[in-house]
Amino acid sequence: MSELAMNSKTVKFGGSSLADAGQFRKVKAIIDSDPARRYVVPSAPGKRFSADTKITDMLYTCQRLAAEGSDFSETLEKIRSRYLEIAKDLGLSFDPSDELDRIAFRLKEGATKDFAASRGEYLNGLLLSSYLGFPFVDAADVVRFSENGTLLMPETMMAMREVLADKPCAVIPGFYGAGPNGEIITFSRGGSDITGSLVARAVRAAMYENWTDVSGVLVADPRIVQNAAVINTITYEELRELSYMGATVLHEDAIFPVRAAGIPINIRNTNAPEDPGTLIVPDDSADSDTQTGYTITGIAGKKGFCAINIQKAMMNAELGFCRRVLSVLEEEGISIEHMPSGIDTMSIILAEDAIKGKEKTVLSKIKKAVSPDSCDIEHGISLLAVVGRGMRRTRGTAARIFAALAHARINVKMIDQGSSELNIIIGMLEGDFEEAVRRIYDMFVGSVEHDA
Repeated sequence: MSELAMNSKTVKFGGSSLADAGQFRKVKAIIDSDPARRYVVPSAPGKRFSADTKITDMLYTCQRLAAEGSDFSETLEKIRSRYLEIAKDLGLSFDPSDELDRIAFRLKEGATKDFAASRGEYLNGLLLSSYLGFPFVDAADVVRFSENGTLLMPETMMAMREVLADKPCAVIPGFYGAGPNGEIITFSRGGSDITGSLVARAVRAAMYENWTDVSGVLVADPRIVQNAAVINTITYEELRELSYMGATVLHEDAIFPVRAAGIPINIRNTNAPEDPGTLIVPDDSADSDTQTGYTITGIAGKKGFCAINIQKAMMNAELGFCRRVLSVLEEEGISIEHMPSGIDTMSIILAEDAIKGKEKTVLSKIKKAVSPDSCDIEHGISLLAVVGRGMRRTRGTAARIFAALAHARINVKMIDQGSSELNIIIGMLEGDFEEAVRRIYDMFVGSVEHDA
């Protein structure tokens, strides 16, 4: 890879950033403003307004109708019109008609959902390539999957570096790649983030910029906390914790490729390019409060959990008790989230969806395996994570969290803190979740802003 590429930036633009011609112009202005931005990863066009339909969703509809033997030409025409409208507004001669005809043929022949969904990024890549004047590189030629859909990292890196070696700039569509036989395979939703991360690692970029419709990662969900503060700097480890607990600015699997190479990620806002956004760094050498002014970095969580509560006298002295309980869950294909315990009690926190339809079987097997004094399932639990590397050296953080919850009369059902002291996870009833987020935010962030 050339020195030019190694000093470059890989830039990924989400669906909202490429929803119409106006957004395309913003994207071009961003790229033109920094010569280092040379490897571009686009998503498919997203919604232009709240009632609009994403291109990817329309393609899913086409595939479903084709599989049913129904006519999907009306939906396909809407897709054609959308791309033509963007191209016309940009003054381009780009016409997706031939490509869409080929897509229609493949769909009638039984093409997969993955193939259908990937075509939004593919067509948008061709369109953006034409607009920027950058070479187009089909992701199917450089992103490698195994037969079972597992990303093949070494093969992908080798293919990308070979193809991009002589290209000082390129457009590589996100979200998809190809299996051993050339069949299209996609990442999960939001997978264009992963493609951008792979490209950044392949070209050994100085920075991976992920452009979206928010000015960085927020300390808390803006639907719960109005005008939530932006996190200036966050480590890969902290973001991983927040992503796992529901923060959705960046696909959690996008962290690993660049983390291994020590490449920072910058989350930026296409609609406010002057905002610095959030910088995601590969180490925690900087103290949290010197970067953000707050002890904590972020708050995230989600609903939809339940607890299996088990009680038995002298449980702690019974050899293999936990193993036998967990073996029951393993037999039923159920993974757990947390397992707080006492001398005579233990609770197993797991997702409602994981045990749905298996409740009676699981309870019956646990009773048979360990003969508990009592065993039941409690539904309607939410988990909330307070994350921050600043907590490692700040005394009283947990006390402040629980004081905030106590003042709101919120009952804590579970507490879990890892040995890293990077996060504290709290379980509570779902009805208390939003208020808990607001109270903790106000304790650590709101109070600081008020003092300032």
